Amino acid sequence: MDVGEFAIPTHFWFLISLDLMKDPVTLSTGITYDRSNIEKWIETGNNTCPVTNQELMSFDQILNHALRRMIQDWCVENRSYGIERIPTPRILVILYEVSRIRERIMGTTRRLDEKKCRELVGKIKAWGKESERNKKCMAENEIGGCLSAVFESFTGSSADEYVEILVEILTVLPWMFPLSEED
Repeated sequence: MDVGEFAIPTHFWFLISLDLMKDPVTLSTGITYDRSNIEKWIETGNNTCPVTNQELMSFDQILNHALRRMIQDWCVENRSYGIERIPTPRILVILYEVSRIRERIMGTTRRLDEKKCRELVGKIKAWGKESERNKKCMAENEIGGCLSAVFESFTGSSADEYVEILVEILTVLPWMFPLSEED
């Protein structure tokens, strides 16, 4: 792909749109894609690799740090042509972290440790603010049900004593159970 007097290296392109990759991730087939584009591909119900047509054994996306750094270096080297350096993407929450925080928050709830619960709910809230993908990952992995159970536990005790944690949970729950346009 040519832009003015220089060419974008082909291994920096997203193969479907031919755009410069900004957040390269590798799928189970070994092919690297731009995260936002491959997520759209998967979300539309495709379960095969767009290049090899192999069935995806996993939808896990592995960050391709080496390729991202090469693209960033190339952008810096070509800034005189108006190319801006792609930003380093935020680290996204992974299933293990979601499972782990779910276990931890349930344990602290059993002990009615409001301070620790508030800290963990704060972490969930921070993850949700970082990206829509994080919110989706947490919603798909039962954080909403977990927070509902935590809320119920703290209201079953002395609700007046636990107002802060209850309010904090209420600010996060809408992310987990969004209303559709029909609702």
